[in-house]
Amino acid sequence: MRIRVLHLVNGEHYAGAERVQDHLAMALPEFGYEVHFACVKPVLFRERCFCPKELVHEVPMGSRFDLRGSRRVAELARRLDARLLHTHTPRSAMLGAATAVRTGLPRVHHIHSPTSRDTQTPLRNWINAVAERISVSGTRRFIAVSESLGHWAASWGIPQRRIVVVPNGVPRHPRPGAVRDADDPVLGVVALFRPRKGLECLLDALALVRESGVRATLRAVGRFETPEYESMIRERCVRLGLEDAVEWRGFQSDVPSELTHMDIFTLPSLYGEGMPMVLLEAMAAGLPGVVSDVEGVPEAARHEREALLVPPGNAQALARELVRLARDRDLRERMGRAALERHAEHFSERVMARRVAEVYDHVLQA
Repeated sequence: MRIRVLHLVNGEHYAGAERVQDHLAMALPEFGYEVHFACVKPVLFRERCFCPKELVHEVPMGSRFDLRGSRRVAELARRLDARLLHTHTPRSAMLGAATAVRTGLPRVHHIHSPTSRDTQTPLRNWINAVAERISVSGTRRFIAVSESLGHWAASWGIPQRRIVVVPNGVPRHPRPGAVRDADDPVLGVVALFRPRKGLECLLDALALVRESGVRATLRAVGRFETPEYESMIRERCVRLGLEDAVEWRGFQSDVPSELTHMDIFTLPSLYGEGMPMVLLEAMAAGLPGVVSDVEGVPEAARHEREALLVPPGNAQALARELVRLARDRDLRERMGRAALERHAEHFSERVMARRVAEVYDHVLQA
């Protein structure tokens, strides 16, 4: 009989953190745990997740401070006979704290990115950070997805013994066929497009790459966070003369399939990357990349080994390394092989699930 764990999630997106939650739901049963989800925002997660839909339950909140949902979550937890609550965001942490009071269930909190740097709005970041810090009081264990986030969590004053680093993990999906010559390479980016993802920097770099004589194109996979940001980015494409050089793919649930159409993966993020799922998916596909040297990124892909790392926001450095990788087939092949090996050893979904299960075991046996 598997032990049931109730994950409290926002549910409004299906991006990196949501894919972590989805992979855990599919991989944890091997280790004796069954995951259910309580979604507090419109259930886009339910529409796009790969785990069985009956595991996803809607428990809407009117606002971030609407804790009436804790009664419904408590009822759901009792009906499922859940033994543990697992929260993932400031909003779900607040709901989890109120639910724990009603049920007495222990809590685990997952730190996917630094809350204090999650958006472009300082006041919103401050409110979220304060709400999270207050809400996680009494949490038994904190799961940080990278060492850098573990240090960030410790800066809150959380005792180190309560912080466990569990890197994200994804299934292996090696690309079919040999590495091709790339006089006209397809660059790829996968994200929920918002300002901190560095799309402006990537477009500037693409223009520089094409000026160098490398006829690169960009395959951009993901939706925009707001129509206003999309309009600004498309105007930038026109201004840079890149209308025909960028293919906007929109949201795609099958990221591994999208990666098969790319020659070089890019991650131009400016900040806020705990352990990027898209980078791990690119590594799992054996795809070489040029990525920003921010937060948890160098813990996954090491410079000159699995990827080329560049300073965030530096379009010239990004363009220079993209040109270098495009013109060096041997380097692309070597990095692709190294990425597959590192993924298999450290970043598979099974390794992630086993380590999360160990956290659950410890909390429930305490």
